[in-house]
Amino acid sequence: MTPVSAMITVILADDHAIVRDGLRAILEAQGDIRVVGEAADGRQALELAQKLRPDVAVMDIAMPELNGIDATYEICQTCPATQVVILSMHSTAEHIFRALEAGAQGYLLKESAGQEVVEAVRAVHAGRRYLSGRIADAVIDDYLRQRRAAGPKSPLERLTPRERQVLQLVAEGKSSAEIGDILALSPKTVDTYRSRLMQKLGLRDLPSLVKFAIQHGLTPLE
Repeated sequence: MTPVSAMITVILADDHAIVRDGLRAILEAQGDIRVVGEAADGRQALELAQKLRPDVAVMDIAMPELNGIDATYEICQTCPATQVVILSMHSTAEHIFRALEAGAQGYLLKESAGQEVVEAVRAVHAGRRYLSGRIADAVIDDYLRQRRAAGPKSPLERLTPRERQVLQLVAEGKSSAEIGDILALSPKTVDTYRSRLMQKLGLRDLPSLVKFAIQHGLTPLE
């Protein structure tokens, strides 16, 4: 039997229980990996990471409350020993770049998961980066070089992490008071954040904001 001290501890974050169940089954069948917690949204994932300090966090991008990329950034800032693997349906260069920039060490496509999840968890735990077999290193390297040379491309880069959090919660239909409770801000401060971020993004109404949040993977469609 694998010694407990050699176990790689993992938390799973995905808003679909069936996905978490499948990942747990795959990971815990290995003998050297133990799933110590599950979260249905990014904010729960952040709280779990801070409480349990797992070796690895495996998370989706599009989740309620706090999306996986911003949750990754917060986890990397507050739990530097926890390595993050993003498991997503998004394969665009923007999503991949934002995940890596936030601090993720691994990026997998859901359609090619399975054994790759195990390989990714072991790789990032060992201090290596892991990208899905369908994501060529050369493509990523070229994209990163272009981004650095050309400057910011994504409208999201105009926003601070806090503004992105407010944007997601507004898009999910939360009131200023509710957002204030979640983020420990006054409703007036939330309103200021909302006005500022909409001005930065050139958005004039709530439907446009919701559409923007979905298009950029900040919030799930459901």
